[in-house]
This record gives sequence, C-alpha cells and structure tokens, in this order.
Amino acid sequence: MKVSRMNQQEKIEYMLNEPATRLVCQMAVPTIISMLVSSFYNMADTFFVGRISTQATAAVGVVFSVMAFIQACGFFFGHGSGNYISRKLGAGEFEDANKMAATGFVSAFLTGIFAGVLGLIFLEPLSRALGSTPTILPYTKEYLGIILLGTPFMMSSLVLNNQLRFQGSASYAMVGIVTGAVLNIGLDPLFIFVFDMGVAGAALATTISQIVSFVLLVLMTRKGGNIRIHLRDFSPSWYYFKEIIRGGLPSLCRQGLGSVAQICMNWAAGFYGAEFGDAAIAAMSIVNRVAMFANSALIGFGQGFQPVCGMNYGAGKYHRVREAFFFCVKYAFVFLLVLSAVGFIFARPLVMLFRREDAEVIRIGALALRLQCLAFPLNAWIVMSNMMLQSIGKAVRASIVAAARQGLFFLPFIWILPKFFGLLGVQMCQTWSDVCSFLIAVPLGISVLREMAAAGGVEAKAAGTQAQDM
Repeated sequence: MKVSRMNQQEKIEYMLNEPATRLVCQMAVPTIISMLVSSFYNMADTFFVGRISTQATAAVGVVFSVMAFIQACGFFFGHGSGNYISRKLGAGEFEDANKMAATGFVSAFLTGIFAGVLGLIFLEPLSRALGSTPTILPYTKEYLGIILLGTPFMMSSLVLNNQLRFQGSASYAMVGIVTGAVLNIGLDPLFIFVFDMGVAGAALATTISQIVSFVLLVLMTRKGGNIRIHLRDFSPSWYYFKEIIRGGLPSLCRQGLGSVAQICMNWAAGFYGAEFGDAAIAAMSIVNRVAMFANSALIGFGQGFQPVCGMNYGAGKYHRVREAFFFCVKYAFVFLLVLSAVGFIFARPLVMLFRREDAEVIRIGALALRLQCLAFPLNAWIVMSNMMLQSIGKAVRASIVAAARQGLFFLPFIWILPKFFGLLGVQMCQTWSDVCSFLIAVPLGISVLREMAAAGGVEAKAAGTQAQDM
C-alpha cells in the first residue's frame, strides 16, 4: 500500500518498521524534487531579471536576504511544530500533535502579517539597510514592496510543508510547493517581458505562486490521514511555544543568520568591489543562487531523513536512527563531491547563464564559485548532523551547528578577511566558514550518536533478559 493511501496509524507503523534506508529514500525523493524546483524558481527570478540590467540583478540579490528572513520564520514554526508532531505521533499521543499543528500554523500566519506590514511602513530605510546602492535602490523598493505582500502566505506555507513532511507525507508537501514553483517560472517571463512590468513582474510572479502554494497545502492537510488544521485546536500556551522554540531555534539560527550574512555580503561586496560598480554585488548574488540550488538537493535528502529520525527516536528505536544517519552522510558526501567538481570546472559558464553581458560579473562570480566548491562536500556531515540533532530535540547542540556556518564563522570572516585580501576576502569567506563549521559539527554529532548507541545497547540487553524470563 502506498503511504498516501494509509491512515494515520498505518503510516506510523510503516515509519517504524520499514527498512530505514529504504524509508529515507522514499521520503527523500519528493523532498529533493520540492527543494530543487523551489530553488530553481528562485534562480528563475535572477535569470529573467538579469536580462533587464546589472542593477536589477543586484536588487534581487539584495531582497533575497529578506526572503531568507521570511523563510527563517517559516522554518522556525514549521520545524518547531513538525519535530514535535513527529515525536508525538511516534509515541501515539495524537491530541497533542493536533494542537501543535494548529498552533504552529496560526502563529506563523500572524507573524507574517506583522512582518509584512512593518516592512512596508519602513520600505525605503529597509532597502538601504539591506545594502542597496543609490543606483540599485529604485529596483529594490519596487521588488521588495510586492514581495512583502505575500509574507503571511510564504511563511505559513513553509509551516504546512514541514508539518506534512514530518507526518511522512512528503509527496503531498511536494504537490503544493512544486505547483507554485512551476507557476512562478511560467509567470516570470509573462509579467517581466510580455506585460513589460520589469522587476515588479518578477516579484508579482513570486507572490502569486506563494498564495497558490498556500491554498494547495491547506487542501493537502485534508488527505492521506494527515492532521487537519482546525482553529479550535490553536493553543497559544507557553508549553507549545517552548516546544516550537526547542525544535525551531536551529532553523531560525541557520536561516536567520543566513539573512544577516547576505546583508553583510552585499555591504562588503559593494564596499570592497566599489571599483567595479554594482558588478560585485550582482556576481555574489548569482553565486549565492547557484550554491543554494546545489545545496537544495542536500537539504531535500536531509528532509527525507528527518521524519524517519523523529518518529523512530520518539519510539525509542535508536539503532534505526543511527543506520539512517550514516546512510545519508555517506551518499550525500559522494553526491556533493561530484557536484563540486562540476561546479569548479564549469564555474564561468554557470555565471554566464545569468549575466553574459558583464565581464566583471563573470570574472568575480566564477572565482567565488570555485572557492565555494573546494569545501562544499563537507556540508554532508554538517547538514545531516544539524537535522538529526534538531529532529531528536537536542536544541542547544543543533543550534550551535546551525549557527556555525553563517553566524559563528561567516560574520567574523566577512569583516576580517576583506580587510586583508580586499574583494578576494569576500569571495573566500564561505569556504573558510564551511571548514570551521565542519570542525564544530563532527564532535557534536558523534557525541549524540554515541549516546544513542549506549541507550540502544541497554535496551537490547533488557529485551534479551525479558525474552529469557519468558
């Protein structure tokens, strides 16, 4: 029987007894597709806007930090509620899971309304603070103003997407996300070129696609034995918010610091690349989109691991968690190694896809991409460790790993390295951040794996003794 046809109890039994590696692959296929398509439509904005001007391309990169913040809040509520739901379903506590689903969703939607209104009130100072130069500012305001209108839908869509995944319904989550992404890719050229809306057309296409995804994901919660969102289950108590913080803080650290890192990158690229005009900001924007696309497959694979990890940990089946973790790390490393080799060799053609007319954008972007490829395979351990720690409720250790790449290391590096190496320092920041993050993630991940191995050994011994007594 397919997972989509199972009721809730059948799905839980399946998640706890199907071979762990096979289960990860089944969960990962739709999440990888969702992440790749979502990342592709983010790249589509950059691709089509790149046909307008270097300033428009840079503006999309500047606004990306705001979108990263919106995603950070969405993942905070989505992962926070989803991790809790997964563990409670594994433990058979269904009422608690229903209340958390509604609490996470409604909280995200209300936060999205607040953030969107606040951003529109302070639109121009926000655009300047994000790193817009005077020539980029008009494009940034035009693009950002429309994006902010869709904030509550974007934020709560991420919550529904993650809640569905953590219930083992990755295929339903995929339908909502992919449909919106495909719609965005189709609307981009229509609004930008046919209706001659320019950069505003790209923003409108993104906002409409997010609203469509939101509607579809709400419908998906009513299928396949998933938890339906009922407003009567909304329980804004400290208990549920504390659990959301425990499960979602690593995501907020990872995505939120990513937003801050993007802003600092824009400022550093604009300052140390001032002799190249807006080319440095545009180049780093393109490289970030390419790197995000490559990283999305890894994130999708990890998201396939998370529901397996959460439910089996909640049921006390630690050996299955360890088995799934090492399976993911091994195959993710090989995949990233191949991907890094391709990115290093074809760095110039990849950057040229977005801005063929500007030689400085190509030169700056190609070197930055090659430098990132050098340490990219290390993300296999970093990302999988982060997702394991987050899924099993190890909030402190998960937050440290999540904050390391874009916060603990990138932010100091982006201010220190350019002082010594100029624009080259900006280009090499992510590489050194990945290396240092790996050195942090290894001991933190291994410590928890050893704890689970010890706990699993005790349980196996107790089970053997019980069997002998019988």
